[in-house]
Amino acid sequence: YVLGQVSSSLGKAMAPAAPLARLFRTTAPPVLVPVPGGNKKRKRAEGEKVSEDQSLSVIQEPLVKAKKARKKERSEAEKKLLERENALEQADEEEDQKSSQNKTKQKEKAFQAVTKSVVNSASGATAKQRKIKRVEDEAADRRTVFVGNLPVNCTLKVLKSLFKKYGQIQSIRFRSLIPAEDTVSKKVAAIKHKVHPNAKFVNAYVVFKEECDAQKALNENGTEIASGFHIRVDTASKTSSHDNKRSVFLGNLPYDICDDAVREHFHVCGDVVGVRVVRDWRTGLGKGFGYILFENTDAVHLALKLNNSVLMGRKIRVQRVVDKRKAQKSPDKSRAPKNRVDKKKKEKSCSNDSFVGEKAIPLKKSTKPKRLKTTPKSKAGKIK
Repeated sequence: YVLGQVSSSLGKAMAPAAPLARLFRTTAPPVLVPVPGGNKKRKRAEGEKVSEDQSLSVIQEPLVKAKKARKKERSEAEKKLLERENALEQADEEEDQKSSQNKTKQKEKAFQAVTKSVVNSASGATAKQRKIKRVEDEAADRRTVFVGNLPVNCTLKVLKSLFKKYGQIQSIRFRSLIPAEDTVSKKVAAIKHKVHPNAKFVNAYVVFKEECDAQKALNENGTEIASGFHIRVDTASKTSSHDNKRSVFLGNLPYDICDDAVREHFHVCGDVVGVRVVRDWRTGLGKGFGYILFENTDAVHLALKLNNSVLMGRKIRVQRVVDKRKAQKSPDKSRAPKNRVDKKKKEKSCSNDSFVGEKAIPLKKSTKPKRLKTTPKSKAGKIK
């Protein structure tokens, strides 16, 4: 409500409105009168405050210094603690690094051990497999017969009919075929019979099912299978021994020579067991040397007399077959250096009249001092 509305409403209701209206009148603001001597009190209060501040500052200064000293002491102690903590952390880090390195080394060692075991097991398995294969190959070689100096037109049927009387044949393989074209392989040339026109002979391998049958088949060595073709039959195993005492080496042979030509040339010396002319496996031409195996050692002495004899327009060289292993073990004495002279021969070469001086050995001087002979006093005073 507004002040006038309240007073009018109350005045209407009640007759004496004058005292009630006084209550709602605004009073005048109080008047402030300045009192003399107030500045002095303020100045005193300010002076007292300054003195109090000075006294507080004087009291607080040593406290601040003590706090600073305490802070310095704390800071030095904290530094030491920090240094110790850092040293401990570094030591812990080094230990962790060492432990991690040791763990990695142990892992590497374990991995290497595992790999070595795997490699050893694999190598052991491969070695066993190789050994088994080697044994199987050796057994197969003992059952295999090599047949050399066969005519080019020889077929499987002819070869099988020749050797089937000795036992059951497992397989027959032709080798040393020279194809008519360089692009054709030897296998295709053997199947399609596309052989070089200058080729005159081939070789073959006959595999029996039993080893004893292969040994019986060696009786066919030297048989004439066709005109001018005496076959050479031998075991395919490496253990087959070749008698060097009954053999001779042939050098400077013609490159296009046949085995039968060599056989005919040395047939005068004795019975020829086998002829082997070393040939190139690609072209089939001879390399200029070969071997002859005789029945007896007496034929070797007669064959050596045919050294420098002419065979197909060339002087051939005939020598004994020397085992290379024995030659290496016992070297020839004639190849010894000339400067090396035996001491015994030197002594024998010297004449009896020649004087041979010897170094004199000086006598050892005795270091012991000589004792002087002294006569006793009783004997010294007597006059004889």
